[in-house]
Amino acid sequence: MTKSAPITTAPTVNPSGSGFAYRQDQFQQLVELVLAEAKRLGASDAGAEVSEGCGLSVSTRMGELENVERNRDKSIGVSVYVGQRRGNASSSDFSTKALQDTVRAAFDIARFTAEDSFAGLPDAEDLSLDPASRPELDLFFPWTIDAQGAAAMALRCEDAAFATDRRIANSEGAAVSAQQSHFYMGNSRGFRGGYASSRHSISVAPIAGRGAQMQRDSWYSSMRDAQDLASPEAVGRYAAERALARLKSRKVDTAEVPVLFESTVAVGLLGALVQATSGGALYRRTTFMLDSLGQSVLAPHIDIDEDPHVSKGKGSSPFDDEGVITKARKVVDAGVLQGYFLSTYSARKLGMRTTGHAGGSHNLQMTSRLTAPGDDLKTMLQRLGCGLFVTELMGQGVNYVTGDYSRGASGFWVEDGEIAFPVHEVTIAGNLGEMFKNIIGIGNDRYTFGAKTVGSVLVSRMKLAGS
Repeated sequence: MTKSAPITTAPTVNPSGSGFAYRQDQFQQLVELVLAEAKRLGASDAGAEVSEGCGLSVSTRMGELENVERNRDKSIGVSVYVGQRRGNASSSDFSTKALQDTVRAAFDIARFTAEDSFAGLPDAEDLSLDPASRPELDLFFPWTIDAQGAAAMALRCEDAAFATDRRIANSEGAAVSAQQSHFYMGNSRGFRGGYASSRHSISVAPIAGRGAQMQRDSWYSSMRDAQDLASPEAVGRYAAERALARLKSRKVDTAEVPVLFESTVAVGLLGALVQATSGGALYRRTTFMLDSLGQSVLAPHIDIDEDPHVSKGKGSSPFDDEGVITKARKVVDAGVLQGYFLSTYSARKLGMRTTGHAGGSHNLQMTSRLTAPGDDLKTMLQRLGCGLFVTELMGQGVNYVTGDYSRGASGFWVEDGEIAFPVHEVTIAGNLGEMFKNIIGIGNDRYTFGAKTVGSVLVSRMKLAGS
């Protein structure tokens, strides 16, 4: 018998400047140990993922340092299969004994869990087994900023908000965050892989006015590479301008009007479509979009494209959370739904094949074939004519079983294509199925929130409950 190399899993300072305590080769050793232990116990299949995250978060308020927080966490998760019985366990202790105990715990859970005919690792043909075929996505940009530098940046952001106008007299504070993580995963069907990623941000929430007339708004910039962040001054000024624009808000009468969703809130409509066409909702039959594949679900001028391989993309990944290959695809073509969002388990429940969406969607973009290059926000307001321009939504009033939609909203009343006055304490209501088909325009003022990108969205008619 060939003697294997010793497992060395003690943390070390990574010389790359990443701030990580463990290297990827150490993570790989941990995964191999876990998989070997599962096989020794008699598991028919097993998978493991080990991860580490670290970062710095600093907040200021009213020109003073408020909070400095450093975070570091690590974890290993194990899934063990005994036939079609599955057990899961996790640990933050990477010692050999703790890992063996974790595998044993998952194995024991699997032995006494009821059989599930749909349980199991992804089929080998769906897995990303060839590392050489995986695209380089540029997801990791460690930011070596220290607490003093982050505090100075947050103060600059808040100071810029105060300097915008004398009516900015208060603030909920500004914050700077530098976060990075890495992981490695593997399973008994041959998949091995992992990578590092980063996410950095700067934000501020100024308050305009005084007393009962106070209005709050916020803005932020979030990027994988800190060099791509908007300047602290730009973030502060824009947040202040948003708060100032809300002063002297009033209610409006109940009516049925066209509604323009600002791009920052329109991403929620795209998110609602993803949730309604996700595998879990479909196999549980808890969505209004059952059996919608190949059906017209949006206005015929709308397309939704997905590309998991965008460089620096917030939703980019060469494989999903199960190691399944990710691919670019057309989700909606001329209003017709071309694909669901399925993991291996939900796909099997539906008698279908995984789409590589264990863990969520990847860089979705919703566009309209009617959009012209000059269709900026001003143009979209002109197309709105007379109605409500929504800039903030409150509450969780979406029933995905029926599609009924009711949300608290604030924004601006628009007349003759121009903003007339700010509006607050109103409710907009409709049905998502009808709203999707009643989208009459999407602007070029695109905004990316997480893995979703869309411009302002104009819906031809919604119920508005006001005073």
